[in-house]
Amino acid sequence: MAHSRTAQQIPVVVLAGFLGSGKTTLLNHLLHRSGGTRIGAIVNDFGAIEIDAMAVAGALGDSTVSLGNGCLCCAIDPSELDVYLERLARPATGVDVIVIEASGLAEPQELVRMVLASEHPGIVYGGLVEVVDAVEFDDTRAKHPEIDRHLALADLVVVNKLDRAADGERVLGLVRGLTDRAAVVPATYGRIDPEFLFDCRPSEERVGQLSFDDLHEHDDDHSDHLHAGYDSLSFVSEAPLDPRRLMAFLDSRPEGLYRIKGYVDFGPHDPANRYAVHAVGRFLRFYPEPWGAGDARLTQLVLIGSDIDAASLAKELESCQSHAPQADEHGMWGVLRYVRDPDELDPAGPIGQDLDDPSA
Repeated sequence: MAHSRTAQQIPVVVLAGFLGSGKTTLLNHLLHRSGGTRIGAIVNDFGAIEIDAMAVAGALGDSTVSLGNGCLCCAIDPSELDVYLERLARPATGVDVIVIEASGLAEPQELVRMVLASEHPGIVYGGLVEVVDAVEFDDTRAKHPEIDRHLALADLVVVNKLDRAADGERVLGLVRGLTDRAAVVPATYGRIDPEFLFDCRPSEERVGQLSFDDLHEHDDDHSDHLHAGYDSLSFVSEAPLDPRRLMAFLDSRPEGLYRIKGYVDFGPHDPANRYAVHAVGRFLRFYPEPWGAGDARLTQLVLIGSDIDAASLAKELESCQSHAPQADEHGMWGVLRYVRDPDELDPAGPIGQDLDDPSA
C-alpha cells in the first residue's frame, strides 16, 4: 500500500562535525536568520554541562517550545532520539524543521540511521550536513581519520573558518575529493543561506505545499547571502514526464545538486495521482497523492544546489517530457521503489543510501 505524504511531515537535518568545527555557531546563525521558519533544535552535547544547549537556547528566545524541561533544546542520549522527534513533530509545536546538532564525538552515521528508521509518519530525513574547520582540517584528519568516511556520507559539507585559513582553496579541493557528490559550500562564522538547508516560508514552501512563488528565481539582494549562496532552478511542464527518463535523470544527478522538491505528473502512467518528490543529497522519496478537483495538471520542480549548471539541468528535465498517450506497463516500477510502504522500516534499501557503504 502506498504511503501518502502528509502536510505535517517535517524534515530532520543532522548537523555533524568534529569538536570546534563551528556547528553551534552555524545553528545559531540559522536560528537568527530562519525567515520565519520555526526550528526545533536537538543538541546532543558531550559532557555533564550542556554548554552548546545553553548557547542555542539563548538564540531561540521567543521561539522556545516547552518540552517539559522548559526548552526546545534537549541534550539527549541517542536512544532517546525518537522520543524527542515525536514531541517536536506534534502539530501543536508549530515546528517546520528539526535540526539535530550531534556531539563533536558522535557518530553521524548512527544518528542518520535512527532518523531513517523512525516510525513517526510526521518526519522525513532532511540530510546530513558535515561542518569542517578549514584551519584545522589536516590535523583533524590525522587525529580522526574517520572524517573521510563522514564526508563520504554527507549530503552537504560546510567548509567553515575560511577567513582564517592560509590555504583555503587547497582545503576546499581536498574536501571535494573526499565527498560523494555532496554539495561543498565555503563559509565564515558558519554563515550559509538558510534556504540551502530548509524552506524559509514554511506555510508555502514545504514539499507537498509547493507555492507558485517558489517557481520563480529569487531576485532579492544577493549581497545579503554572505559567503555562500546557492543556485536554484525552477522547472514547470504542462506535458507529463516519462517515469523511466525522470529516474535516469535522478539516478545521475550531478555533484552539488543538494535538494529537489515539488510535484511530478506522470500522466497516463498514473492518471489518478500526482507525486510529491523530496530529494536531499542521495536520499529520494516520492509521495503519491490524489489530484484535487481544481489542480492544474503540471509538473512543478525546484532544484537547489551549489555550482550547478541550471541551463543543462533544465534541458535534461525537458528531455524527460512525454506525449505518449499510452502507458508503459512497467514504466512506474523505478518510481515505486522510492515510495515508502508504512510497514517498511529498513533505511538501507532503495529509499535511503546504504550507510555502511559510502559508495552506495
